[in-house]
Amino acid sequence: MREPGKDFEPLIAKEAPPEVERMGLTWLIAAAIATTVLWQLPEGNYILYPFTILATWFHEMGHGLMALMLGGQFQKLEIFGNGSGVAYFTTNPTLAPISPALVAAAGPMGPPIAGAFLLLASRSFKTASLGLKILGGFLLFSTLVWVRSWFGVVAIPLLGLIILGIGLRTPRWVQGFTVQFLGVQACVSTYHQLDYLFSYSAGPLGISDTAQMQRNLLLPYWFWGGLMAIASLIILVQSLRVAYRST
Repeated sequence: MREPGKDFEPLIAKEAPPEVERMGLTWLIAAAIATTVLWQLPEGNYILYPFTILATWFHEMGHGLMALMLGGQFQKLEIFGNGSGVAYFTTNPTLAPISPALVAAAGPMGPPIAGAFLLLASRSFKTASLGLKILGGFLLFSTLVWVRSWFGVVAIPLLGLIILGIGLRTPRWVQGFTVQFLGVQACVSTYHQLDYLFSYSAGPLGISDTAQMQRNLLLPYWFWGGLMAIASLIILVQSLRVAYRST
């Protein structure tokens, strides 16, 4: 008979070799800090390139899926080789100004929310494996339904197949570590373009997500940028606390 709470011990602590178990939470926190710093450096974009593409996919899917949830349309998604992307959608006019503001916020907040689910999935082998399979499968599904740029059609299913392969073919502790690492990367991806959160402009053709929120909710863009940066950090910390709680 199992002791109470044993099924909910961190998966890495139950399955990993001793040296990996010792790294555990400390390594993930160090990885989060290193990732945040590297993303602010030109060289870091090359080192973290696959995670940059995944972060862009999380961001743009956040816009599109929120538009769908609020009664709008998600028309297509384009992801480019330089790590940028754009989601084409329409919002529900009957819910204005709330709908455009929520859709704008769903871009920056989509990755940390997805990251929290991945981190929580690491609490058991079953959910860790399922989390990887769902993520990999949804990457493939999104390619069929929404992705329409040539780079995205190649890169997104490739990421999906890699993640699916890990979820199907690797040892339990590898799956647990991978789902946690991807969760951390998703949470800290908010800081990938920290200047974007505190910018009104998004280049010559548009305005930033936080500027869209300013237009619809009146408070200044830098307020919304700061709020989302803080919220992303809180989501990461609380998700790690739950993932590593032994009971």
